Amino acid sequence: MKSGFPPEQFRHVAMKISNDIVNVQPPPIAEVKSWLSQRGVVPGRPLIDLCQAVPDYAPASQLVAHLKTLLDLPETARYSPDEGLPEVRQAVSDWYQRRYGAAPAADEICMTIGASQAFWLAMLTLCQAGDEVIVQLPAYFDHPMALQALGVRCVWAPFREETQGLPDVDAIAALVTPRTRAILLVSPSNPTGAVTPPEVLQQLFELARRRNICLVLDETYNAFLPVGQSPHALFAEPEWQDHFIQLASFGKTFALTGYRAGALVAGPAVVVQALKVQDTMAVCQPCITQQAVRYGCEQLDVWVAANTQMMAERQRLFCDLFTPEDNPFALTASGSFFAWVRHPWPALSSREAARRLVCEHDILCLPGAAFGPGLESFLRLALGNLPAAEIPAAVAALRAVPV
Repeated sequence: MKSGFPPEQFRHVAMKISNDIVNVQPPPIAEVKSWLSQRGVVPGRPLIDLCQAVPDYAPASQLVAHLKTLLDLPETARYSPDEGLPEVRQAVSDWYQRRYGAAPAADEICMTIGASQAFWLAMLTLCQAGDEVIVQLPAYFDHPMALQALGVRCVWAPFREETQGLPDVDAIAALVTPRTRAILLVSPSNPTGAVTPPEVLQQLFELARRRNICLVLDETYNAFLPVGQSPHALFAEPEWQDHFIQLASFGKTFALTGYRAGALVAGPAVVVQALKVQDTMAVCQPCITQQAVRYGCEQLDVWVAANTQMMAERQRLFCDLFTPEDNPFALTASGSFFAWVRHPWPALSSREAARRLVCEHDILCLPGAAFGPGLESFLRLALGNLPAAEIPAAVAALRAVPV
């Protein structure tokens, strides 16, 4: 499928490029933003940016002030141990204990360049070319892109609109083969925002244990669960380390997306192997990022809780305004950062629908096809960077789109 990004002249080079890389879809956010040059600007009609999930609020002022005191220290500019500073990993472990009621030990945490690098470490440690990973649809687009680049086959767990895309344990069990190395899931979901219930995660963990594979769970948005809801109890499982890997991110939690603040959470035997890749890939997470994560974990529970509540209120406002019957877009699922909607043009692909919205209506969002096969009817709306005061105008613009 022709995407319009990157330009055709950059698709062909004289040297031989890996077919696994050539066949990966372009980065969806960059692709969609390339369409901005095609839009006809209408005076008085600003761009509504629902493309990328970035908190619209700044990091906590006390965190920023703390980091300023560290900039002159020589150790801030140096390498840390590959897995991260011991005091940072302990602070993260303590944060897990408060949030989950059980925690990985400090030596079961490897600080990474965002959750994306944690994913690469996990997949390179678990898989080799020709292996299979079961991926729940809709999938966070970076995951299948990386697996394809590695020559690992994605086995798609089907999307069911009536269940908001939540995983079906029996359907996933039927997909396990001798080549399966992992079940991959994101909760809360990117792109739908739906939260997989703890009991379903428990069943998937037990499936992984029975079949001697790994449940890999991306919990980038775990700080934005409904108030009072625990993510799961998997860290309390005896020997969870044998069949569970968590991909963590503190970028959304502490509004540090540009700091690339992630972590791989796994048993020590996995971390030891992953560090072989870490050393050749990034060496270590930057010390300034580690200190930002440490401060956040030790000092910002109240600040995070306030932002979680604020984002939940924004979601409620969006849903209340979005769901009247005269809206041509249908809301399938939503969470604090995302809405997953069915667009009103059956004859258009999701890319054509998304391009129409930005070029003709100044609404920037992502096509459903970016998140896996069979999703042409859907679009992802990112709510994270939309202040509450702007939500009514954004919803009104969508509801006014002619069909």
